Amino acid sequence: MTPNPAVMDFLLTRRSRPAKLLVPPVPDHDQIATLLTAAARVPDHGKLEPWRFIVMGRGACTQMAETVSARGPTSGINPEKCAKSARSFADAHLIVAVVASPKPSDKIPEIEQTLSAGAVCLGLVNAALASGWGANWLSGWPAYDAFILKTLGLAPHESVAGFVHIGTSSAAPPERPRPDIAALTTWQP
Repeated sequence: MTPNPAVMDFLLTRRSRPAKLLVPPVPDHDQIATLLTAAARVPDHGKLEPWRFIVMGRGACTQMAETVSARGPTSGINPEKCAKSARSFADAHLIVAVVASPKPSDKIPEIEQTLSAGAVCLGLVNAALASGWGANWLSGWPAYDAFILKTLGLAPHESVAGFVHIGTSSAAPPERPRPDIAALTTWQP
């Protein structure tokens, strides 16, 4: 066993950056490809690759903001909630939609495939942070709206595991309370 104190320190101090604080510049094509390669190194029982990526540049983010703004009222979404969701896309310059795309399998349950897609989201955030970028994993109602999913080109069996915003952090993120591990842990002999 070879410890890696730098990685452990990173994991113990990592902090997502609020999406509204992310500004240009954003990673270029090659940098994004590297981040996606790192993100794909997650548990994937059966090697099914039950996820895929949609990289949304500034134009796609703006278009998604318009779609969210138009869709919210027709879906009965609270106007403030709709505006906040639309703003998260309108202000973005780069978003990677991580799509959960479960594959038929007699051995690997769909829940394990969904968890793998969630691990990809966290892996992408951590890869971006470790590379010096700011990043944040969001979802919200647009990640579950059938019309928006169809607009993104998702198949009926697919869903959005997360919208990962990536850019340059314009300010230090505020600290927040962390979980009380002792209160959340049961030790069994």
